[in-house]
Amino acid sequence: MIDTPSVDWLALSPTLALLAVAAITLLGAVIVPRSSERAFSVVVSLAGFATSAVLAGIVFDRSPEASAVVVESMTRDRLGAFAAILIAAVGIAVVLISAGDGRRSHVGEYYALLAAASAGMVFFASAANLMTMFLALEWFSISLYVLCALDTHRRESLEAGLKYLIVGSFGSGILLFGCALVYGATGELGFASIREATGADDPLFVTGMAMILAGLAFKVSAAPFHMWTPDVYQGAPTTVTAFMAAATKAAALVLTLRILVTAFPEQDEIWTIAVAVLAVASLVIGNLAAIAQRDLKRLLAYSSVSHAGFLLIAIAADNADGGTALLYYLIPYCAATVGAFAVVAARERELAQPVTLSRLEGLGWERPFLGIAMWWFMLSMAGFPLTGGFLGKLFVFSAVYEAGWWWLVVIGVLATALSLAYYLNVVRALYMRSGEIGGTVVAAGGSPPRDLLLDTAVACALVVTIGSFFLVQPLVDLARDAVASLPF
Repeated sequence: MIDTPSVDWLALSPTLALLAVAAITLLGAVIVPRSSERAFSVVVSLAGFATSAVLAGIVFDRSPEASAVVVESMTRDRLGAFAAILIAAVGIAVVLISAGDGRRSHVGEYYALLAAASAGMVFFASAANLMTMFLALEWFSISLYVLCALDTHRRESLEAGLKYLIVGSFGSGILLFGCALVYGATGELGFASIREATGADDPLFVTGMAMILAGLAFKVSAAPFHMWTPDVYQGAPTTVTAFMAAATKAAALVLTLRILVTAFPEQDEIWTIAVAVLAVASLVIGNLAAIAQRDLKRLLAYSSVSHAGFLLIAIAADNADGGTALLYYLIPYCAATVGAFAVVAARERELAQPVTLSRLEGLGWERPFLGIAMWWFMLSMAGFPLTGGFLGKLFVFSAVYEAGWWWLVVIGVLATALSLAYYLNVVRALYMRSGEIGGTVVAAGGSPPRDLLLDTAVACALVVTIGSFFLVQPLVDLARDAVASLPF
């Protein structure tokens, strides 16, 4: 009788739900009439992402302690379930934004790739050994490469897909080589087994750990591994950029926290310094470069690099409070990021051209709801009170100060002050400029078109951005329960 491994299907259910969406929408691209393809894909995708979020919530509720799944290939715990809920929520918002994008080709394929990438990210965040970590990384990365280049009629989209493929492959190669070195030094693949294996002082082992961290830094968009971010974010379809900026960063940061704390606790004196250096570089480069940008998507790309710095500070704290701060910070960050790109997408569709600061002028008066929402998103990213971004930064600074890294707090505060130069510049464009370009377009064509689903996504993002400030304790408790899965 063959002894087969037991499979925890509940733990796999959020991933399987998203794979089902990918399969159904891809099949719909073939058999559903062209006139109904978009509606079919949107409905199936919304249902699938919502199902994945509900199943992840069930996993969170029924997993008070971490357990191995499928021969320790992945972990069933609340940390992975938290990441799955966040990724599914981002997916729902991106589907709502995408519904009115006017795409005429590859409609079913677009939603299939979106679901497939999300499934890979959910699996990636729960990976428990080096092999499944790398396979999940390639799983969602390949989907994103295609998504970036899906607007084949735009040269910028093809260029973005090619750049992301080349640089992403380079980053994956570094991570894979690091995995090989760690395996060669320990003979183990599982994160927990690596922690228990000898070879902590082996130069081969430490080099492998450093290469794994560098490979993950590519996905996090941490400087100096951010070189692909501005060009790819600018050239990719705006909805894809929104998805990458929120979901990819969330999955990569959760996995980075998991592997460093679980597999390399004895090397914390090394990797905490390395993560702190990456954080400082991201804060400095991201904020200084963002000030010089006039294209809004490039500005938000460098803003994403800067936020990677704040999020890495939480990991550098190497304590449960840092992990809690990381997970809480991701909630308003993902909401504000998706919401900001949704406003950019709305402006793009109205003007039929890339959105610069000058082309954003007057939006606050022409579209009051979108203007107010963008205003709050910028305030949250800058860390103003009455937004979740304020408390997120406060928790990060508190955790790293408790760890004794007071100089990181000083650099973080200075970086926050520097970021006001470009975040408030966006607010100035919304309300303090005449809006000649937008006004001319609106005057020629009457009232600007309304997109109810996009407005719904923006409203939800706005509620989360502000609500995470007032409902802070339940969210902190949720994050603390998730971090309790890790061996701090």
